[in-house]
Amino acid sequence: MSDLPSIAIVDANNFYVSCERIFDPRLEGKPVVVLSNNDGCVVARSQEAKALGIDMASPWHSIAAEATAQGVIARSSNYELYGDLSARTVELLGRYTSSQEVYSIDESFIRLTGTPPQVSAIAREIRIATRKLIGLPVSIGIAPSKTLAKLANRGSKTAPALLGVCNLAAYSPAQLTSILQSVEVGQVWGIGGRTAKKLIGLGVYTAAALRDADAAGIRRRFGVVQERVVQELRGIDCLPLEEVHADREQIQFSRSFAIPISTVPELQEVLSVYTQRASARLRRQNSLARLMRCYASTSPFQDEHVTHAVSLAFPDPTDDPVVIYRAALTALGPQLQAHRQYVRVGVSLHEFSSRDTHAALDIFDTNPAPFAAGDVLDSITAKYGQETLGLGLAGFKSNRAWTMRRNMVSPRATTHWDELATVFAH
Repeated sequence: MSDLPSIAIVDANNFYVSCERIFDPRLEGKPVVVLSNNDGCVVARSQEAKALGIDMASPWHSIAAEATAQGVIARSSNYELYGDLSARTVELLGRYTSSQEVYSIDESFIRLTGTPPQVSAIAREIRIATRKLIGLPVSIGIAPSKTLAKLANRGSKTAPALLGVCNLAAYSPAQLTSILQSVEVGQVWGIGGRTAKKLIGLGVYTAAALRDADAAGIRRRFGVVQERVVQELRGIDCLPLEEVHADREQIQFSRSFAIPISTVPELQEVLSVYTQRASARLRRQNSLARLMRCYASTSPFQDEHVTHAVSLAFPDPTDDPVVIYRAALTALGPQLQAHRQYVRVGVSLHEFSSRDTHAALDIFDTNPAPFAAGDVLDSITAKYGQETLGLGLAGFKSNRAWTMRRNMVSPRATTHWDELATVFAH
């Protein structure tokens, strides 16, 4: 067998729940759910919770009493913990490949090379390392294309005999056809519900039937994207990996509030907090931003729902928190209305460039070293914590009424010194 390039998708099992279990082993084997912003709906479930019939997106307030009586343990979303463990997993996978695409917080595509047995062995090594070094259980699907890798990943989760690794290259053509015949066309990655209904109307019921369909005909009816799905099911790699880049294409802070806010000073405080955090993230990646977007929105379920949104460009790319906050306040502030009940505010930065490429020399400048507010804030918050000091309305204040409700949040054990896990020896 010759060496062939393979695409593997590494998927953390029940990611949010698995993150919670790393630092609280008492949750192992018990039904656990993780809730959305403001402890609203179920967004993650352990296998035990699924077995009890708890559905995704179930409103927690409507099922809390019954679920608790069944022994279900609820946790608020701990985004700091989940994001850090996701980043650690991405770094670990980078030790096994030079080509990686971070598809979501709990999934990454990677490229592996070798014979099918060699690639499967690498995948098993990745599973062991991820469990041992990070604490996360993962399942891995391997195939010549992304679409087939996603199908293989389903098999790695549903067939216990595979021990978490499914490599479709290990199957004969007849066996692969049998596998694809067992998959409904609507379950194929890239086929939406509406497209699936149209395909079924054409007699295409399974992944195997879609693979064997006339690709040109599929393109005429549905477009080039769906034609690529057909080719991908044939093992032709049509969706190259989007490599991981150090810099983000955008930086965004947007949250729903536990308690709606209606005063302009509170909205200004939110803008102050979000612009300061966004500028800090810019400096961490040594970037400047040219464009900013801001918005404030009331609940879409209330009468006279409104969204105020503005976009603005800075005269010069910047990471200065004072400049960014003043711009946000100047642009969005006049639109804010005190009688509205705002439930969400967002700030996003775009069009990045390297900080090093914008060092300017002004021969008429009498102050060649202006006060660098951002760098001073970074040094203070790095030493004493994010809430230690802020600009204007964002300064010296914590436990704000508008912050997201997380009554059952676990400690941020990997990102905050004062929340490190306590280990007891017997």
